[in-house]
Amino acid sequence: MKDIIRSVKGTRDFYPDEMAKRVWLIQKLEQASRAFGYEQYEGPCLETIDLYAAKSGEELVKEQAFVFEDRGGDPISLRPELTPTLARMIVSKQNELVFPLRWWAFGPFWRYERPQKGRTREFYQWNIDLIGSDSVQADAELMAVAATFLKLVGLKSQDVKLFVNDRRLMDRKLTEIGINSALKPDMLRMIDRIDKQPADVWDKNVSELGLNAAQITQIKALLSNMELWKESAELSQLFAALESLGVAEFVSYDPKIIRGLDYYTGTVFEAHETKGNFRAILGGGHYANLVADVGGKPLPGVGFAMGDVVIMLVLEAFGLLPTELTHTDSIFVTVFNEEMLTESTKLAGELRAAGLNVIMTEPDKLGKQFKYADRLGLKTALVLGPDELVENTVVVKNLKTFEQIKVPRADLLDHLV
Repeated sequence: MKDIIRSVKGTRDFYPDEMAKRVWLIQKLEQASRAFGYEQYEGPCLETIDLYAAKSGEELVKEQAFVFEDRGGDPISLRPELTPTLARMIVSKQNELVFPLRWWAFGPFWRYERPQKGRTREFYQWNIDLIGSDSVQADAELMAVAATFLKLVGLKSQDVKLFVNDRRLMDRKLTEIGINSALKPDMLRMIDRIDKQPADVWDKNVSELGLNAAQITQIKALLSNMELWKESAELSQLFAALESLGVAEFVSYDPKIIRGLDYYTGTVFEAHETKGNFRAILGGGHYANLVADVGGKPLPGVGFAMGDVVIMLVLEAFGLLPTELTHTDSIFVTVFNEEMLTESTKLAGELRAAGLNVIMTEPDKLGKQFKYADRLGLKTALVLGPDELVENTVVVKNLKTFEQIKVPRADLLDHLV
């Protein structure tokens, strides 16, 4: 085993059981997306580094992106996120698209980070955006999509919450505390990290930005004020809209929610497991200017992203991941003996032509074939022996209860479906 070639650090292997769970997850997020009229799209996994430099902020480009030169010497990046690609795609056909547009995608991404619980270097992510609307209703709709997904996978509002804030509100409050415009981006990033750093380290980092003791005290008071949202007309309208959408129980205000990416300008939100045992499940927000930085006409919008790693850990913790997902609808056709191989193959072909999924093995003792089918998790096996061939029947065996009945060949499809 010492000579085995290992997988790349921070990547994962998806064996059939894990892959089936990922497919199940995709089905749920697609169901939530389509329930609100969102269309699926996709972009390339490789982009020029200039695209991320324009949209994503310095930290992501310099510290997290996988960057390399192509054979022509141009700097290329494996995509660390999808929003810049979305912006580029919209610019390319801005005069042809119908706005507001509703798009969603699910695909692989890469970030050069230290692998740990809930974080890998290669991950899959759901991205969903509503582009071309600056209304509070648009923000509420995206949160409703997120809440709908949480309900579809079995999570309840006491298990997971969407925590929301508004950068415009925070900008006004920072001005009142005396934080100038040049300092605000750094201060917002520090607020975003307040729960990720020890208190003394956070205090030290904030003081090094130039804040005095009184300002730090005011900042902390601001971040503990759970009624602050009432000072925001936008957040008041948002909560009313969420009530109308029937998902208000999933949403709570939290002044510490900021989101680290530079392009958010309004409402921001994150989903967290309420006991705090996991990283953020998803996060997103409102942006006033999606495409101008990559050469298009300014467009407002709102969107969020959800990686597959944390949500799967949360679902596992709550016992919500389904089991026996592989081969759940497959029929096993046995081969009675060598002489019956051709007839069993014909039967399998007829069933596949009728739209059924069929697994068939090589001739062997029936007991061994049943054992193999059982280990695959199959529920139904068919036996076509010499007697059945003469009678024009097929034995249908339930591999879970061991019950079996003979079914006329003409009625087999109706019996199986």
